[in-house]
Amino acid sequence: MSVLTQEIDSLLAKELHLTAPYEPKDPAGLLRMVFLIPFGHAFSLMCNGPMGLYDLINRSPHIPAVAERALQYDCLTRDGNRLSTPRGEPYRSMESPRPVNEADIVGVSMINSGDLHSLLRLLDLAGIPRRSADRVPGRDPLIIGGNQGLADPEPLADYLDVVAVGEAERSLAELIRIVHAHRKEGAGALLEKLSRVPGLYVPSMYACDFLPGGGIRSVCPWSLAVPNSVRAQYLEVGDLHDAHFIYPITDGTAAGCHPVVGCLHNCHFCNLGVPPFRQAPLELLLGYVDRLEELRVPKIIISAPTFTQYRHRQQLLDHIRAYAKRAEADGRRVTTIIGSIRADEINEDYLDAVTELGDFGHLFTELHLSQTRGIITVAPEWAAPDLVALYGKTQKKERVDKALELCRENGKINTVMLYFIIGAPGERREDRLAIAEYARDVRQRLGAPDANVIVKLHQFMPKPGTPTQRLRMTDPDLVHEYGDQIRARLRRLVGYEQFQAHYRVEQFPASRMHLEVVCSRGDRRIGHVLEDLFDAGTDLSSLTKDDLVQALAKHGLDYDRHLRHMDDAVLPWHILNHVNPGAEEQLAQALAQREAAR
Repeated sequence: MSVLTQEIDSLLAKELHLTAPYEPKDPAGLLRMVFLIPFGHAFSLMCNGPMGLYDLINRSPHIPAVAERALQYDCLTRDGNRLSTPRGEPYRSMESPRPVNEADIVGVSMINSGDLHSLLRLLDLAGIPRRSADRVPGRDPLIIGGNQGLADPEPLADYLDVVAVGEAERSLAELIRIVHAHRKEGAGALLEKLSRVPGLYVPSMYACDFLPGGGIRSVCPWSLAVPNSVRAQYLEVGDLHDAHFIYPITDGTAAGCHPVVGCLHNCHFCNLGVPPFRQAPLELLLGYVDRLEELRVPKIIISAPTFTQYRHRQQLLDHIRAYAKRAEADGRRVTTIIGSIRADEINEDYLDAVTELGDFGHLFTELHLSQTRGIITVAPEWAAPDLVALYGKTQKKERVDKALELCRENGKINTVMLYFIIGAPGERREDRLAIAEYARDVRQRLGAPDANVIVKLHQFMPKPGTPTQRLRMTDPDLVHEYGDQIRARLRRLVGYEQFQAHYRVEQFPASRMHLEVVCSRGDRRIGHVLEDLFDAGTDLSSLTKDDLVQALAKHGLDYDRHLRHMDDAVLPWHILNHVNPGAEEQLAQALAQREAAR
């Protein structure tokens, strides 16, 4: 038995299905779809997008396909940017020994624009030609991408055949039906049919006229049969199947749910408020917790940054607490992890319910601290109240202070993580440095001698599809200097010993942010730049600005052009763009006026 097969067999032996078993599908005559997931087994089960669609396909007799998963297995060997299997054996899925490159459709979920280059590694590992133009219909699979990393899909336009925009339950099912019925047609005819499905963007069906340095002068469909624009698809709760809200499989160590989708607020810099706000049925979540108790799963993840907006949160927390109490009586510990929450939505009842869960934390992947008491995450975003208001954030300082007072009275929360944005238009030096005072005051409000404050600094990144999408960015190297200044000021304010014992200031590496600068708002030429860097063996996790500038120059692209305010008539993601230009202009003018009034 091969090393890869041994690992897969071991992983499958750990898996427990949390929902009803799939009715067997006879694969004869059906399409084979493989989801490429660039993570190890445990984290792959938390990738709700691909796992939810995997569940949908296998659960639906009317969808003519079977779905499989291919992961970044532990036995894979890394050599520079590339991954390879032991002894060169074919890269396979969890469910089938057949090579991934023999699939009919391959799906990839791009979570972050700074990680778009991972597609190259995955396609190489699978032995699939990278560029759409090099793939042969009937021999090579159709490659579909989705998720927020593709808010601007243009950098990967020459590598992805189709991009699913928004929620893909309907559009992917329709894509599968069309491919199943017309798979013997030529690529052009098939892709044209797919381009007419609501929520599917087919890049090769559009011609771009590129501008020098970056950006596009115009983009238009190749034929009248192709739509002039594509709108993201968002579904009603009744149209979303259960796995959209709950993780369908666990490895026995953790499982989670998404009680809400979207957000009731519409902050200008955030895309959480773009889809309509919807809530999972309470009965679904309560039954899910019961199933976790039945299987003795010890960690529950509530993966929703707006969980405090869930109408039935109290009942859900009470149900989890009852499970935790029964487990404790049996000598077992149950831990609950909740996504970051809005301080203006915290109340006394919520804190009491959360702190009675036992082991808990308001973090997801970042819950790696040593203390055993509670941690809560709050996102003021800016220390300046008027800047908070200008960007459409409703979480005022008074509301944060009230939430901290509740935490102090509760007595079981000793750590607060604060999220701040730096490098944004309208921001002044004193605004950034005020973050240090903000962090000091938060610890004082907590009151406990063992209270801790973690400051997470995020660079302002204009997100396509929001009113900030045209705003300028600050060079990530300069943003890192800003972070160092905030850290130094906080250290001076509280003293070296107090800082070392009770504070932490963190921010993402500049290399990742340089990639995000160009990938979040670049055109189709950016994908070729990523490919050059990848093939040259450049370590993209430690990429310098100089390396990126040189790679861009080879394609006639200017790094600084991607940083500027984008006043172009047509944006690279024009086919997907439905933002009100009046709202964009109003925001830009207000921020410019604030900045000028120094």
